[in-house]
Amino acid sequence: MVKWLRYTALAEGTSFLLLVGVAMPLKYFAGMPLAVKYTGWAHGGLFVLLCLLLLLVMLCARWSLGRGALVFAAALVPLGPFLLDRHMRRWEEESVRSKA
Repeated sequence: MVKWLRYTALAEGTSFLLLVGVAMPLKYFAGMPLAVKYTGWAHGGLFVLLCLLLLLVMLCARWSLGRGALVFAAALVPLGPFLLDRHMRRWEEESVRSKA
């Protein structure tokens, strides 16, 4: 389950960068508001999915509130999920080892 959380965090981070770096300039400089509409929907859906997966991982893998808060906070910051990915990989390996 940690693997899916990690992948979702990376997808959510990518959608955030696309929203801010591509869709917003298209809206304001090229007069294309639909770019923000659809990219925003995708980003919002990925963010909700990330939050649900984070809750499941916190319950199933018994993550601390601090670790969960760190993952959540990283999702709110541009590049946050990418900066946290090294730790997420380690936590993913921990969860695999604990099941074995």
